[in-house]
Amino acid sequence: MISDLILAKDAAIEAGGVILNYYKADYEIHDKGYHNPVTTADHAADACLKDILMKARPEYGWLSEETVDSPDRLSKDRVWVVDPLDGTKEFIEGVPNFVVSVALVEKGEPIVGILYNPVTKETFTAAKGEGAFLNGDPIRCSTKENLVDMVILNSRSETRRGIWKPFDGTFRELKEVGSVAYKLGLTAAGKADIFASLRPKNEWDICAGNCIINEAGGKLIDLRGNPRQYNLEKTLIEPGLIAGHVEAVDKTFEVLNCK
Repeated sequence: MISDLILAKDAAIEAGGVILNYYKADYEIHDKGYHNPVTTADHAADACLKDILMKARPEYGWLSEETVDSPDRLSKDRVWVVDPLDGTKEFIEGVPNFVVSVALVEKGEPIVGILYNPVTKETFTAAKGEGAFLNGDPIRCSTKENLVDMVILNSRSETRRGIWKPFDGTFRELKEVGSVAYKLGLTAAGKADIFASLRPKNEWDICAGNCIINEAGGKLIDLRGNPRQYNLEKTLIEPGLIAGHVEAVDKTFEVLNCK
């Protein structure tokens, strides 16, 4: 039988192909809430993922940003947690900072994580105890001795709102990248030292990336210092989060909680 890791990777790549059919083409855009758009591509990718993953593993639960939630998943030991198009705003703008995010959770812990960028073809993969990879090559989180030398990936919208102003000069660079999941993948690959968000995120935004960060030698915590469990009744992670190399996360946590 095909492994969960290969199944998830194949499904993510298939969904990425669906998304590319709409990229810089015609599709409908609707608002789910304030500054929270959804497109035809989101729904088509979601349908693709659910068809592949649930047909192959009908006994698993399902949690997706674009599917109406069901309490049935809470009774399942294994649950798919997916965001079919993380970075919808970037997709709409034609900026290739979006990914398909597929995770498998077992009793609250992410054990498989896949992030696929259909434009750049970057494929981040991880399974518990097996390491993390980018396009088949091993990846590890990186860090610097001092925060002032670190590059931190953050949200364009958080920067625009000015909520990072208190930390001017704390880090070498605040680098804006669209998708939350993509930022986690890039951090796991050592392309930056830290990913942090000062605003709440949902399970589907970070679950696959959390697995990849873990397997790349890092960790993810919320801004209260707690690791995240998944497939919870409340999917929102508050008040925000930090991920990256263990030492970098600890140093960043101290600074963010002093302001």
